[in-house]
Amino acid sequence: MQFHLEKDELNLLANFLLEEDPEKYGEIFDKVMAGNMRFDAGELEDMGELLTAKKLKLNQEIAAQTNPARIAGLQKKLAILEHALERVNEACVMF
Repeated sequence: MQFHLEKDELNLLANFLLEEDPEKYGEIFDKVMAGNMRFDAGELEDMGELLTAKKLKLNQEIAAQTNPARIAGLQKKLAILEHALERVNEACVMF
């Protein structure tokens, strides 16, 4: 199975990786920036854990929001995140 993320998913993942510990996520970030989607099982697991944590945080952020425009923007971000997480999980299963 070829692992592939859309441009908006890659951008979101890159932004998330920038917020995290470069010691743990530096190699993944470098691969994402280079467009190299050849991740090993451990890297895919790390991405899945990161995206799952970000999904939880984003859901909490949406629940706390009262501004409809902000909610809509966060929901769009959440949809992109969920799609990326689905692809990462599929790749983990196939590994």
